[in-house]
Amino acid sequence: MNEYKLGKKVSLITILLNLLLCIFKVIAGIFGKSSAMIADGIHTLSDVITTVMVIIGLKVSSKKEDECHPYGHEKFEPICAKIISALLFLTGIFIAYEGFKVLYKGNFTTPGKIALIAAIISIITKELMYRYTIKTAKRIKSVSMEADAWHHRSDAFSSIGTFAGILGARIGLKILDPITSILVSLFIIKVGIEFYLKSIKELVDSSADKEIIEKIKEKTLTISGVEEIHNLKTRNFGSKIYVDIEISIDSKLSVEKSHEIATKVHDTLERDINNIKHCMVHVEPYYLK
Repeated sequence: MNEYKLGKKVSLITILLNLLLCIFKVIAGIFGKSSAMIADGIHTLSDVITTVMVIIGLKVSSKKEDECHPYGHEKFEPICAKIISALLFLTGIFIAYEGFKVLYKGNFTTPGKIALIAAIISIITKELMYRYTIKTAKRIKSVSMEADAWHHRSDAFSSIGTFAGILGARIGLKILDPITSILVSLFIIKVGIEFYLKSIKELVDSSADKEIIEKIKEKTLTISGVEEIHNLKTRNFGSKIYVDIEISIDSKLSVEKSHEIATKVHDTLERDINNIKHCMVHVEPYYLK
C-alpha cells in the first residue's frame, strides 16, 4: 500500500470516529449542562476538518512531477499542515473564549452524569486514535498527519481536563467546569504554534537533521575512490530531502572512472537513505601529495 492510500485509510477511519464522538459529546454537553463538554465536542468537530485537510495534503503531495512542478508536489503537504495548525490555534482560542464567557457571566451549573461518561469515552477513544495515527505518520513521514495525530491527543487531554472539571463541579466546585476548558485551551494553542513552526521549516529549505547529514557523510566516505567530501548541502522538501554533494576524486583518474564513482555515490545515497528524493553529485579533482 503506497503512502497516500495508507494515510487516506487511517484518515477516513478517524473522520468516522470523530463524527460519532462529536455528536455524542455535544448531546452529552447539552443534556448534561456542561460548557466544558460542549467545547470539547466542538474541538472534536475541528478534528474532522483537519483530517480532511490531511487527506487533501497527502493526495496532492503524492502526485508525480509535471511540467509546472518539476521538483514534485511534496511542499503542498506542509502547506496543509500550516492550515491544520492554524485551525488548532483557533480552536484553542474559541474554547478559551467560551470558558471566560461563562466565568464572566457566572452561569455556573452542575453537570450531569452523562457528561462525565462522555469525557471518559472521549479520553480512551482519542488516545487510541492518536496512537493509530502517529504510527502511520512516522511510517510515511507526513508532518500534516503528525499534526493531526497531535490534534487527536490534544482532544484526549482536553477530555481529561473536562472530566476533572465536570467531576469537580459535580462535587460542589462549579467554577471548575469553565476554568478547566480555559486551561485545556492553552495546551491546544501551544501544539498549534509548534506545528505551525515545524511546517514553516519544511517550506524554507532548511537543512536536514544532523543525524541524516552524518549518515550521508558516512555512506559517501565508505565508497572506494572518494578521497574526501568537498562540500555538502541538504534541504528539506516537504517530507523528502534533496542532497547536493561535491566529492574529491584522484585527478589522475579518467572521466569515465570518475563518473562511475560519482554514480555509485548517487545510487548508494538514494538507495540507503529512504527520504532522499534526489542526490546531485559534483566531482572535484583531488591532487595526491
